[in-house]
Amino acid sequence: MPARKVAVCAALVWACLAAGAARSSDTRRPRDGRKPAPAVVIDAAKTGEPISKYIYGQFIEHMGRCVNGGIWSEMLLDRKFFAAAGDRKSPWRLVGGRDAVSMARENAYVGRHSPLVKLPGDGKPRGIIQAGLGLIKDREYAGRIVLAGSAGAAPVEVALIWGKDAGERRTIVIRQIKSEFAKLPLAFTAGADTDSGALEITSRGTGRLRIGTVSLMPADNVGGFDPGVLKLMKQLNAPVYRWPGGNFVSGYDWTDGIGDRDRRPPRWERAWKAVEPNDVGVHEFLSLCELLGAEPYITVNSGLGDAASAAREVEYVNGDAETAMGKLRARNGHARPFGVRWWGIGNEMYGKWQQGYMPPGKYVEKHNRFAEAMREVDPSIKLLAVGQTGAWDQQMLSRCAGAMDLITEHVYPGPVADDLKHVPAIARAIKAKADAHRRYRKTIARLKGKDIRIAMDEWNYWYGRTRPWPYGLYGCDTRLRDALGIAAGLHEFIRNCDIYFMANYSITVNVYGAINRTKTRSGLAATALPLMLYRGHFGAVPVEVTGRPQPLDVAAAWTRDRKALTIAIVNPAREKLRLSVDLKGAALSGRGRRRTITGPDAKACNQPGKDAAVRITEETVSGISNKLDVPRLSVCMYTLTVQ
Repeated sequence: MPARKVAVCAALVWACLAAGAARSSDTRRPRDGRKPAPAVVIDAAKTGEPISKYIYGQFIEHMGRCVNGGIWSEMLLDRKFFAAAGDRKSPWRLVGGRDAVSMARENAYVGRHSPLVKLPGDGKPRGIIQAGLGLIKDREYAGRIVLAGSAGAAPVEVALIWGKDAGERRTIVIRQIKSEFAKLPLAFTAGADTDSGALEITSRGTGRLRIGTVSLMPADNVGGFDPGVLKLMKQLNAPVYRWPGGNFVSGYDWTDGIGDRDRRPPRWERAWKAVEPNDVGVHEFLSLCELLGAEPYITVNSGLGDAASAAREVEYVNGDAETAMGKLRARNGHARPFGVRWWGIGNEMYGKWQQGYMPPGKYVEKHNRFAEAMREVDPSIKLLAVGQTGAWDQQMLSRCAGAMDLITEHVYPGPVADDLKHVPAIARAIKAKADAHRRYRKTIARLKGKDIRIAMDEWNYWYGRTRPWPYGLYGCDTRLRDALGIAAGLHEFIRNCDIYFMANYSITVNVYGAINRTKTRSGLAATALPLMLYRGHFGAVPVEVTGRPQPLDVAAAWTRDRKALTIAIVNPAREKLRLSVDLKGAALSGRGRRRTITGPDAKACNQPGKDAAVRITEETVSGISNKLDVPRLSVCMYTLTVQ
């Protein structure tokens, strides 16, 4: 590396490290025993490397109700009958008694078997029903059903039910069915609000009725995605989305998620122990990214998967329409290559909980095989390697440095009862990862001349969980104290902007997500607010912050046009504080905007369908000099114009 470049890099590292003093410098008390007033020096002339937009990324995984029951609009569980209808593991109950329905393996429409309804012609209804559906009065619902059977099995009645009385349902009568499976449309309008709606499929005829699959969604879905959730995701404005996992990916076969959606096989997903219908695959994910204006980041299966499968996936997504996989993609409706740039090789392969785990000495060889095979298909892709500070990273960076562009890390710090300690815990974890990678750059010979930065592609703070979980597996309402921690975490990414290139908040919807969705409502969680605020309004070029701000956490940056300085302050204390600012290298006009995230108490949370307890407020400020007021339990961001 040229001497001049070394000097520049060293200066940038120094600037980011110095900015860390905004949390860690002198906290000694004055001689009279009083706590020192928070004070910082902001030197606007000392700038760091521009902040990567990718630190505001998001992560969606097929777990709990993140995809199915979250982003995706499908209302029916196990719509392809992985479990036998009537079984305790199935959401489908039998109509007409235990002998009314069996599961036929011969000529199953999808998966291993399909429901077979036996119709003796006694005039009694027989079939299946699924309850627990969320319905909204006057909302339209659309779907389809795949049926086959003997002529006497018609008419078939498909009913949407919202009450116990005979009039509290809408029924579609299918008067003819064929001996071979055929798709038929469904359309309903709900007559009442309920979380206990049902879909019933029955016949009073004779012979046999086979049910291949069935689907029901709100009619205003956007390409299959929930419109309310999609609107909120657009507000997050994340620049990049990671998919499909997470632990999920280590047992995932990407080919299960392409082709006719109704013919994609349902699988028992072993990581999170649930039925995966495979309705959301490559095409749906990339369509979602297009709807959101975000870049896709696809993780391939390096757990139970192999390099050849990963290479085929790259070719399917990015290959020319004349390649074998490109031709298959074209047959599935997308002739033009998608051109996905970001590709992760595996997830948390250092953990024994991971399907396909192997020790680092063996995994490095597997990673290199994957990288070689994937780059052979498309040399332009950017590869992200599995990282974990310690011995794992030492092996990966020593033996795979030429086979990666970024290395991933994850942080999920545990809760702390004291808010003053809880809020900065995630920032300390983020800083520890950055410090470790600075040491690696000094001690690992293979890193000489390379700039392999970190993608923190899973990070979060959630500890408001209760059981039963309101939003599916691990679903919880994140709290104001967690949101303050997320803001402090963003500050640490900013302070270490020379090391961090990407970060993906985990998880976007439900679970411990930025967005929560019930059966009929969705809303922004408390932890979504700092992600939105910083993405939309924090500056682009960080400046040096030093001093003794405790208990505050302070970060500052120029806007991209250098017309304003943004100063963001996290206050985990239960009292209003005033921050003294000694500004160097710029002169303020005294005018600007102040945006604040706060709530009534540290445990305040937002719940779908209710007024938000934690919110962002915005106001014009004037007469600003060297004192900035910071409300209790808040994230406070000043955008101040300069003279």
